[in-house]
Amino acid sequence: MYYRGEVTIAVCPGSFDPLTLGHLDIVRRARSLFDEVVLGVARNSSKSALLSAEQRVEIARAALDASPGLEDVRVAIVPGLLVDFCREVGAVAVVKGLRGGADFDAELPMALMNRHLVGVETVFVPGDPALAHVASSLVKDVARFGGPVDDLVPAGVGDLVRQALADRAAGTTPAAEQRRQAQQATPTTEGTGR
Repeated sequence: MYYRGEVTIAVCPGSFDPLTLGHLDIVRRARSLFDEVVLGVARNSSKSALLSAEQRVEIARAALDASPGLEDVRVAIVPGLLVDFCREVGAVAVVKGLRGGADFDAELPMALMNRHLVGVETVFVPGDPALAHVASSLVKDVARFGGPVDDLVPAGVGDLVRQALADRAAGTTPAAEQRRQAQQATPTTEGTGR
């Protein structure tokens, strides 16, 4: 594809916490429309992620490498505003998957803001109806209660989600471990008379 004579790059952004087969479907569709696709893993401080951004990048890379035709999709962390990331990677579009009307209603204001801020267009792609029920939040909910999720996520991701949920329940998530280490590294003034 060419846009004003240039190679077209699109970003498929999301939290991907965890990556699902629905996400891979949208990336596959984006890859058929654009010369290059970047899967942008959001480092979103307003959400309490189950998996670290680095884990989500590793999962995405492994899933894309195992998906014929998607091996060349780049994966990167979106550290701040999506529009800044789009400018950084040279993207002309953001690709968002839609499972239904509620997704469109949620995504339209963001699409209009992205266009307003830097002129990046948003392309809405209807997802595969067979995957319309698949959402990261539902995958986590089903896994939390011991239900089967392996047919909703790429190979091996179900095990990672179950382990991360167990770690969270035990208070041993990477974030909890970092807080614990920081507290241990902070010297106390107890008993020093200060």
